[in-house]
Parts: sequence; C-alpha cells; structure tokens
Amino acid sequence: MSKIKIAFIYDFDKTLSPKDMQEYSFLPDINMEPKQFWAEVGKESKMQKADNIITYMQLMIEKAKANGKENELTKVALKNKGKNIELFNGVEGWFDLINDYAKELGAVIEHYIISAGNKEILEGTSIAKNFKKIYGCSFRFDNNDVAKSAGLAINYTNKTQFIFRINKGLLDEWDNSKINDYVPDADRSFPFENMVYFGDGDTDIPCMKLVKEKGGYSIAVYKPNSSKKKVEKLLRDGRVNFFYPADYSENKEIFKFCKLIIDKMVSQNKLKLEEKKQSLKVDPLKSTEK
Repeated sequence: MSKIKIAFIYDFDKTLSPKDMQEYSFLPDINMEPKQFWAEVGKESKMQKADNIITYMQLMIEKAKANGKENELTKVALKNKGKNIELFNGVEGWFDLINDYAKELGAVIEHYIISAGNKEILEGTSIAKNFKKIYGCSFRFDNNDVAKSAGLAINYTNKTQFIFRINKGLLDEWDNSKINDYVPDADRSFPFENMVYFGDGDTDIPCMKLVKEKGGYSIAVYKPNSSKKKVEKLLRDGRVNFFYPADYSENKEIFKFCKLIIDKMVSQNKLKLEEKKQSLKVDPLKSTEK
C-alpha cells in the first residue's frame, strides 16, 4: 500500500516565532527601532497607496543604505540573520516527533512555509532543513549579491496561490505556465483534505479559509499566556477548526490534536482505497436487482 502524503503548511512570524523576523537582527543591525520601522512602513504604504509588503522590503533597502549598512543586505548577511531568530517552545523538536508519529501509521508529512517575511532570512534558521519548500518574500540582487529591489512579494491574499502550487505539485515560484491548468483531483500531489495550515491571525485568513473549506484543517496559534481574543474570533467566524497556544512540545495541545488529525487522514485514505478495490470487483453491466 502506498503511503499517504500529508502537507503541514506554516506561516512563520508569530506562528513558529514570537516576533517578526526582522526584529531579531536586521533592524537592530541597521540601527532601526522596530516600532519606528513598522510605523514608517504603514505611513508610507498609505501615503503612496502601495502594497504593504513591497513597501517594507523597499524600506529595508533604503534604511540600510541610509545608515551606511549596505553590507547587511547581502545574501550571506541576510541568511545569517536567521541564526538569531527565537522559536516558540518545542518547534526545534516538532518535526522529528510528528514525522515519526506519521511514519508509524504509514504516512509521510511534507512541511512547507508560506511567509510574508524574508525568504533569505528564513533559509538561515535552524529549522530550514525540515521544509520541502520555503515560500517567502525575496529580493533581487546585483552582481555583488546586494539586495537592490523586491523580487517576490507575498502578501496576505496572494499567499493562497502557494497552497494551490502545493496542491498541484507545481512548486517553482517563477513557473506560471501550468498553475492555472486543470488537473484532475486524482492527479494532484496533495488533496486539500490532506493539508493542515498553521497561522496566527488576520494575515492568514485567506489560507485558513481555503484549506478549511476544501476539507483540510486550519489551526490558529497564539502566544502562550497572552490574549486569545483574536484566535477566538477566527473560530467564531468559521475561519479555523481549532486554536491552541503556540507550544509545539510533545504532548502539548497542538501535538496531541495533530496526531488525531493524522489518524483521521490515514483512516480516510484506507477507506477510499477499500472503496476503490470494491468497485473494481463489481461488473457495472450486471445487476443483482430483480
């Protein structure tokens, strides 16, 4: 029997990590206060009627250069920023634990990130090796590998295209030739009902809603010992199936209930295979009815 494939898809900032990734190293290293930087992003995007994500990426470049910190914009420097990112409790060991559980049941989990944060920074994190694909905002670089402009901006609504890329197995960001082609459900890499999406709030709503409505599971997380109002609203509004504190340790709530989700997905797959086997045994031209 072929192994069932399950996709675990994560936002990053405030989902796997307590803060926006730029606040750990990049902004301090270019002498910017995070509150000041994000306030300026909001003001600039409103004034220019510009996309918030493209605006923050452009301001990263402008502020670094204005402060004489152009060296902080190289591919290597940005990747090194990922080493300083703090993760929620249990995240480091989460992947091996949940993968091993799935393996015991004859399933394989592939992990993906879809983030409005910087891909170059994400690729430097200690957990980067666990992901089949990291989708994040990426820069265009000059001949000296210094960021010169936004290359790919992932905002809150276009995040969903990457869910479809995972669904169809068309993972290359630049390849738009086939993403809108019709692909029969049976030929897709990941049925939606074999997906779990992890996010923290409003910016994840399109992805949460898509996965949930297509038969998968969406989980909202919140910082432990903080307000649950935001995630409670997501549940009331039908955006998510569950909400839990962002503690990924073994036997904590997320781990326990993800095991139940895997159990259900594996059982559903077995039932589908059995239905298919049964249908092949029956001659559709014959009827037992009298």
